[in-house]
Amino acid sequence: MFTIVVVVTTDVIKKWEALLAKDAEGKITGKVERISEAEHAVMEVLWERSPLTAAEVCEQVCDQRGWSLATVKTLLSRLTAKNAIATRPDGRRFLYHPAIARDEYVGGESRRLVDRLFGGRAASLVAHLAEQEALSEADMTEIEALLKEMRK
Repeated sequence: MFTIVVVVTTDVIKKWEALLAKDAEGKITGKVERISEAEHAVMEVLWERSPLTAAEVCEQVCDQRGWSLATVKTLLSRLTAKNAIATRPDGRRFLYHPAIARDEYVGGESRRLVDRLFGGRAASLVAHLAEQEALSEADMTEIEALLKEMRK
């Protein structure tokens, strides 16, 4: 009996761990897997307002993207599998809502970008943008104000 409980419990734990993102050392981070541009468009709708049905999400993105309801349902399914959104039944349909805050997701993606392309140095990113003339005068003024505020 004890052996069965341990084996079943171990299997359940392994299944949950497989759903959770892990860092390079294999530790559970609780982060969501990376999401595609199309999935991100769905996330933006859900971050703006939720919970929503698949049809309601489609109303927000299908026309502008040329998608069908089936496409939205596929994206919602992928996001659910990636633990980016959660669902709850509502009669014969499901309601979808974000499982991760937008700020948390943007922070993770920003960190990945800086780590991957700029050796983990945000200053290198800003320098690159400045060199490529991608920063307007207003952008530079805003960055300076942010830095002054952070130093206080």
